Amino acid sequence: MQDHSSMKKITRRGFIQRAALAAATTGALGAGSGSLLADTREESIKNYGGFRMGIQSYSLRAFGVEGALKMIEDLPLHWVEFFRGHYPVTPDKAKIQEMSDLLKKHDLSISAHGVQSFGKNEKANRNMFLFAKWAGIKNISANPTVESFSQLHDLVQEFDIRIAIHNHGPDALYDKAQQTLDAVQKWDKRIGFCADLGHYIRSGEDPVEVVNLLGERLYGVHLKDFAEQKKKTHGVILGKGHLDVEGVFRAMKKVKFPVDGALSLEYEESKDDPIAEIKECLAVASAAARRVASKG
Repeated sequence: MQDHSSMKKITRRGFIQRAALAAATTGALGAGSGSLLADTREESIKNYGGFRMGIQSYSLRAFGVEGALKMIEDLPLHWVEFFRGHYPVTPDKAKIQEMSDLLKKHDLSISAHGVQSFGKNEKANRNMFLFAKWAGIKNISANPTVESFSQLHDLVQEFDIRIAIHNHGPDALYDKAQQTLDAVQKWDKRIGFCADLGHYIRSGEDPVEVVNLLGERLYGVHLKDFAEQKKKTHGVILGKGHLDVEGVFRAMKKVKFPVDGALSLEYEESKDDPIAEIKECLAVASAAARRVASKG
């Protein structure tokens, strides 16, 4: 099913923006491999090998929400995973409508929202699901306590909204992939995972193996690379650290990552001026995804 704006003509993304992006991506994509000058959603999906490529808005946390959404539109992408600083959880339907209108203005859709905490407070848990329902959010990236699982089991069934447990690396509540998988086995399959591949690198795990392991419960991916497999390290351009980018896309294809899942580039470096590096990461992701797609 196509989004209502999937056939939007080239309008706001001007010639200068597109020429600049072409210059930024040519080196990473290589001759004859295409470009990221996708204006429609269909073009964008093709450029990323059949996947809906989005971005975690935390990558643009130094900018206000309108500024961040304009940057995302100009990348150009069509899907955004919001962090709470850009889209606070609210019961106010008027504010939710304002955000929906803003997203429509920039030809964007929400792929996910988070990372959201869940605990024993039943009212708070339900309110998060109500917000997600009103905002049209299918996936909630989450950091739930073990005590919340029985409530979440009922809520994901009632609302048909997924919980995607996000790993935060060494010493966090969810660290190793197998540990997290074991924690959800007896609960509804809509309680699954948002695999932050950078944090799995910090935890000494192979992101490709993680994607294969989490399999049918994988509803979100934070596409991220880190320089070293240790607790204290720093982010790098995709493929320049420990991330096998092509291997990740191959694994996502193998496990049939859902079309309405949330694939989000998350680049946390250069907070005040990240766009050039974000474009480079997207170019690497596009080239890898297209290679996987071309191999059938």
